[in-house]
Amino acid sequence: MLLIFKRKKLKLIKGHVVPHTKAFMYYVYLLKSKKDNSIYIGYTNNLKSRFKQHNNAESKFTKNKIPWGLIYSEIYKDKSDAKYREKNLKRFAQAHNQLKKRIKNSLA
Repeated sequence: MLLIFKRKKLKLIKGHVVPHTKAFMYYVYLLKSKKDNSIYIGYTNNLKSRFKQHNNAESKFTKNKIPWGLIYSEIYKDKSDAKYREKNLKRFAQAHNQLKKRIKNSLA
C-alpha cells in the first residue's frame, strides 16, 4: 500500500513514514489543594505543562492554594468536548457529585 501526503511534512518513525502533524488530545482535570483541600477543575491540551504552571503560581486562580495534586483526568480528542465537560462539572452539581462518588478515595 502506498500512501501519499500532499503539502505536509513527513517524518520517518521506526521505518514508517507518517505525516508530521500536531494531533492534540484534550484533558479535563481535577486538582486538589494540599493547603486547604479545595478542588480546581480545568481543561488543557498539555496536562504536564499545565500542572507545572499551577504549582509554580502561574495561574491567578490557583496561585494562592499551592501545592496542588492531580487527582483525576479525562481525555478527549475534540477540544469542544473537553470544554463542554469542564463547564458541566463546574456548573452542574449533579455531574460534579457523580464524579465525586466515582473518585471518593482520591478525595480523602
